[in-house]
Amino acid sequence: MPPPIASAPAAIGLAKAPPIKLVEPHLHIGRSNIPGHARIALTFDACMGQADERILSTLVRERIPATIFVTARWLKRNPQALAVFLQNPDLFELENHGENHIPAVDAPTLVYGIASAGSPQAVKQEVEGGAAAMVASGIPAPHWFRGSTAKYDLSAIGEIRTMGYRIAGYSVNGDGGSLLGAAITEKRIASAKDGDVVISHINQPTHAAGEGVAKALIDLKAKGTEFVRLQDVEDMGDDRTTE
Repeated sequence: MPPPIASAPAAIGLAKAPPIKLVEPHLHIGRSNIPGHARIALTFDACMGQADERILSTLVRERIPATIFVTARWLKRNPQALAVFLQNPDLFELENHGENHIPAVDAPTLVYGIASAGSPQAVKQEVEGGAAAMVASGIPAPHWFRGSTAKYDLSAIGEIRTMGYRIAGYSVNGDGGSLLGAAITEKRIASAKDGDVVISHINQPTHAAGEGVAKALIDLKAKGTEFVRLQDVEDMGDDRTTE
């Protein structure tokens, strides 16, 4: 039996429905004042799952600063890693990755197969819920937000900025959502240039990408790279994410 044919009005309505424009903002930081030395900002998403000790231990052992974006869901499952972050305030800046790792898009859609927040109210809940969980965990109130998938629609960007947040884009995708192999991840991150903001993940300890991240940190340090947190430097993001 063939599938039913949509009625003419419904078909016309679907044809006229405008596509949702999503953006994936870039972010750069101020360049180094030392000739021949790169300044970069390492940012890590802690979405769900467990802490990747390969990365965390390297950051602590090598005294490499980083900005960590945490969700409420991740905080509940990782009290020991949170304790390490809080014990090293000179290294780690903790920022908001949302309550339930829902894309901050205020219209219904799928982003990489993940259902978006779908309304302005749901975007607000994702942001505020994440911040509330952070403060309840003993973390200072966040100033930056990065949504799940790092994609937004422009109206959601405006809403989040109105809430007082800068939105953290990036310029180097280090680990392809933690799905890349170790060698390509190491190569991508180690190739970061002066002023770059690197995004990787610190919540997938079973993925090969984490090994590459840890090795790249050593590579960059050996080259004399200056590592900074977002809170410590001037920055510039497109799509009005930091203005």
